[in-house]
Amino acid sequence: MKQVLVVDDSPVIRKIARRILEGMRLSTSEAADGRQALAACSFFMPDAIFVDGAMPVLDGYEFLKELRAMPGGDKPKVVFCTSEYDVAQIARAMHAGADDFIMKPFDREHIQSKFESIGVC
Repeated sequence: MKQVLVVDDSPVIRKIARRILEGMRLSTSEAADGRQALAACSFFMPDAIFVDGAMPVLDGYEFLKELRAMPGGDKPKVVFCTSEYDVAQIARAMHAGADDFIMKPFDREHIQSKFESIGVC
């Protein structure tokens, strides 16, 4: 079973994403910010990461840069989550190492489509 790390400072968003991903037969774990996510990745590198862009401590952009610099950090597929359709933010996320992006609010169909398009399920 593939492992997905859900990274968001909102416990509600983490819970919703986790429920959707587990419904897709993916194993999940959670982190509340980019720093916690990096610690989790240094312990066990997931197959995929669902990460929010705007978080305290370490935002999604900085998390991606640091993740991609880690040993094995080039392996996980990353779906970047944003609440605004801003071409500059999306380009910044892709440049930092995201494989795809998704807008909030999201639903099962959108998440499943994104994870299928990057080859996670």
